[in-house]
Amino acid sequence: MLLKRGWSPEIVSGRLKLEHPDAPLFHISHEAIYQWVIKDFKNSGDLYRYLAKRHRNRRKQKKYGDLRGQIKGRVSIHDRPQVVDERSRIGDWEGDLIEGKKSSGYLMTHLERKTRYLIAKKIDDKRAASFNRVSIEAFQTLPKEKRHTLTLDNGKEFSAFKELESAVGIDIYFADPYSSWQRGANEHANGLLRRYFPKGTDFLSVTSEQLETIVNLINNRPRKILNYQTPAELFG
Repeated sequence: MLLKRGWSPEIVSGRLKLEHPDAPLFHISHEAIYQWVIKDFKNSGDLYRYLAKRHRNRRKQKKYGDLRGQIKGRVSIHDRPQVVDERSRIGDWEGDLIEGKKSSGYLMTHLERKTRYLIAKKIDDKRAASFNRVSIEAFQTLPKEKRHTLTLDNGKEFSAFKELESAVGIDIYFADPYSSWQRGANEHANGLLRRYFPKGTDFLSVTSEQLETIVNLINNRPRKILNYQTPAELFG
């Protein structure tokens, strides 16, 4: 059941048409799938539980915030190469941390901008050294041509970015303060992870294997923005 894998009705509809272009029997509209879910609900079914929840649009924060205490030596997103905005190559990333229940650790997330390919790893604390260690391990498994740039926010956990740049061979840029929308792809990926690990999740009880399973589900989930291909297919 594709809905149970986290696929929305629109994704199911689009992917079936992509995989079976010459088989009309597989062409079903997302409206028809929604009607099927509603009928299932009326018959005491639980398919509705697998539909993604709607969230109110977040109000964009001011583009420029208070720059006091900013990370020393940071390079602004406004100095980032234009090719990153164009999403014309693989290897431009956005990074972040997801917080779990107090004192239970974090999830480090890196999202590739062109393919929406996600990397997520457990991290014990919010120290810059911890973030660097896990990030270096993750990026060094990738070929050099898939690590060009990384865009972060202004958290102290990113303050030792020079070490990460040197170890991985990647150029790091920083979004404007209070401008999470400048890393919108990463924010969206974090939202997908939150469907499986809601706020307050005890990350001590989440194994690395469980996290890897969820990341694989997300990376193998067709995306409308990718013409119903999956991040894994495009990332290679």
